[in-house]
Amino acid sequence: MTQQPLRRAMGPTGFLTIIMVAVLTLAGCASAPLPPTDSLNDARDAIASAEQAEARQYAGAELEEANRHLVAATKAVEAERMIEADRLAKQARVAAELAIARTEAAKAAIINRQMGRSAEALDEEMQRQGDQQ
Repeated sequence: MTQQPLRRAMGPTGFLTIIMVAVLTLAGCASAPLPPTDSLNDARDAIASAEQAEARQYAGAELEEANRHLVAATKAVEAERMIEADRLAKQARVAAELAIARTEAAKAAIINRQMGRSAEALDEEMQRQGDQQ
């Protein structure tokens, strides 16, 4: 029977200790959370959509909040606080989506007012024509 040189030199207890340390080290590395790339990309995309929808004009506070959360999420990634980074990125996306919704609502309100004025002008014109006959 031949034993491997490392095992023979350390004995059974020392060898098991090295194996356990190696397994725990690998487990520790494997459990480190990864950067929340998808959440960060979703937040960036939502902010870009909000900016294209003119949210800065109609929902500036919500857009600024989204940008603040995204900056904080990026800093959390740099500090290796991945769970916090994910939460902040998701908050950024939600704030950007809120900015889009408020922008769409503001634009719809403007269109409603314009249509109301057009309808009133049409009513007045019809009244004038009816009075002339």
